[in-house]
Amino acid sequence: MSLSHTSQLPLGRILLTGAAGGLGRELRPRLRARATLLRLSDVAPIEPAGPGEEVQQAALEDRAAVHRLLQGMDAVVHLGGISTEQPFDAIVQANIVGTYNVYEAARQHAVKRIVFASSNHVTGYYRQDEVIAPDMPMRPDGHYGISKAFGESLARFYFDRYGIETVCLRIGSSFPEPRDRRMLATWLSYDDLERLVVASLTTPRAGYSVVYGVSDNPASWWDNSSARHLGYRPQDSSEPFRAAREAAQPQLDANDPAVVYQAGGFVRMGPFE
Repeated sequence: MSLSHTSQLPLGRILLTGAAGGLGRELRPRLRARATLLRLSDVAPIEPAGPGEEVQQAALEDRAAVHRLLQGMDAVVHLGGISTEQPFDAIVQANIVGTYNVYEAARQHAVKRIVFASSNHVTGYYRQDEVIAPDMPMRPDGHYGISKAFGESLARFYFDRYGIETVCLRIGSSFPEPRDRRMLATWLSYDDLERLVVASLTTPRAGYSVVYGVSDNPASWWDNSSARHLGYRPQDSSEPFRAAREAAQPQLDANDPAVVYQAGGFVRMGPFE
């Protein structure tokens, strides 16, 4: 693994929410190697703390618990919350109330940098034959996308009002390898995920930034040139997986909404009532 020089800079005291999730488990050892202290939190059980770690199990909707999480931290990598499309009542507490609690606790404890795990589902109703930039209007594709759009707006407010810097990462599809043809465009390798998160934590001036979390894939729907100021330089590509993914899906229905829109299968989900 070859990472940029910024990845070697000390990261200070970092809170990682959603530490029991797939990306949280992947980032945990990568951040621990660079952080002065890594505090890990999730509503689900977490593996016991190792050297340089603390574990605090907490629900994001528990305001008092979130305030305890932020005490003494230099920055937050906020992955916590529901990461799939669900009924609104299931999403609102963790993703909307919980994200508000994180930002308000950051304000009260003078935490000045947050890396917020947003999602490509904030813009899921753009078509797959379009190339879009982060400053284009949001077009969320469901309750989950709406909750992430709220998080981005909240981050904008807390930067404008209180100076809390945020890098909103509209994460594509982060897995060991692309799982289908759609992910040839949206794939983010774990090493590039690390590069992006570390760049977001170490760039001297993050301000309020919205970038797509994606590797250097030849086919892409997103103009990610605005990520350059962070120092993010993806080094992986979905191209080595193309032949296998296309062989597994030799034909796609051009009229299928999951093929038309960048959201993929999320446009088929719901209503839940």
